[in-house]
Amino acid sequence: MERTKVIDALHSTDFGKDITVKGWVRSHRSSKSVDFIALNDGSTINNIQVVVDPSKFDAEMLKSITTGACIRATGKLVESQGKGQSCEVQCNELEIYGLCPSDYPMQKKGQSFEYMRQYAHLRLRTNTFGAVMRIRHNMAMAIHTYFHEHGFYYFNTPLITSSDAEGAGEMFQVTTLDLDRVAKSGKVEYDHDFFGKKANLTVSGQLEGELGATALGAIYTFGPTFRAENSNTPRHLAEFWMVEPEVAFMDKEELMALEEDFIKYCVNWALNNCKDDLAFLNKMIDKNLIATLESVVKESFVHLPYTEGIKILQEAADKGHKFEFPITGWGMDLASEHERYLVEEHFKRPVIMTDYPSEIKAFYMKKNPDGKTMQGTDVLFPRIGEIIGGSVREENYQKLVDEIEARGMQESTYSWYLDTRKYGTCPHAGFGLGFERLILFVTGMQNIRDVIPFPRTPKNCEF
Repeated sequence: MERTKVIDALHSTDFGKDITVKGWVRSHRSSKSVDFIALNDGSTINNIQVVVDPSKFDAEMLKSITTGACIRATGKLVESQGKGQSCEVQCNELEIYGLCPSDYPMQKKGQSFEYMRQYAHLRLRTNTFGAVMRIRHNMAMAIHTYFHEHGFYYFNTPLITSSDAEGAGEMFQVTTLDLDRVAKSGKVEYDHDFFGKKANLTVSGQLEGELGATALGAIYTFGPTFRAENSNTPRHLAEFWMVEPEVAFMDKEELMALEEDFIKYCVNWALNNCKDDLAFLNKMIDKNLIATLESVVKESFVHLPYTEGIKILQEAADKGHKFEFPITGWGMDLASEHERYLVEEHFKRPVIMTDYPSEIKAFYMKKNPDGKTMQGTDVLFPRIGEIIGGSVREENYQKLVDEIEARGMQESTYSWYLDTRKYGTCPHAGFGLGFERLILFVTGMQNIRDVIPFPRTPKNCEF
């Protein structure tokens, strides 16, 4: 008999029909007269209850069906007598695909997320991680749908590159050279390397994305990016996914409108398409989760110049608000606690911060006429801090060359990028959204390592 997914069985009203469900046992309760097996196949946060008459099955076989075991159950779909479920399966056939011994690491309730990270290959079977991964999928669908419906083209940028988009130098190197020999000789002969020059994993698809925007008008990238930053924080990963739209002929106001519309669309998609998973996370992880998501969709985002933001933070510090990182004044880079203060305590809604000092931002951002600030547009969110980093890009060839030189970067490395300003330059803008930060926000999870299946962090590259 063809398998029925648990999600479809739970929504079915075809009572009296025989169905087959397959999945993993969440729990098994036994008594003399009846056994209840809660079965889940990953299609929904909800389990289906399989009701077994123990007199019809071998006692030893029933006993062997423990949490984590994989089984097939065939029987009649009936309306449920118990609370909490609409229907159940009255079982007449049971088959065991895989038993699960008592040393299965995911069987106890109330295990810490830290403990579960050691078993990232098995934690996916738990309720929480099932919910997070289904929401992750939905957010990817929302992103592709939004851009497709708004006339953007999905543009694939390289994962292996010879340039550093951020100019920060924290990159993973890609090489086929024998590192033992290099260490002994002390000289790196890049001529003999696979690409004939130094190559790295990308930190961003933005620069190549700009090339696409100056040909196709509006593009977005959505792929993995890599930062060799030694950051052991709940907000950083060494391998993470980025969404980066780039749009020709877009100015700062239009960019802020795009950022707000896009992120509201994604949050709204979650509210409409992930109801069961969000209800579970709202109950188990963050009691204010759904209320927070709904408020973000409803509220207009505040547009706040950096200079004004610093003033607000300085006043808060003067009035006795304790920041871990002190407010040192204009020119300082904001920490997540500063961003969160502005969003959560001062404005109580998302903020788009604009016009940062040029020195603390990347070389490609367009300067304002004051020569000190640039047209940045970072979206700051409750609980997360910066969720989007965006800006108008500098389209003037000479200004961009001057900025590259002033920062001690090599002009020759960026010759292809500068060509877009040399041949038919156009005003353009774009932003980068850290995909995992969006998932953190939408799920209410506290640590970025718990919203990606297999986290890559300093000293951790398992699986």
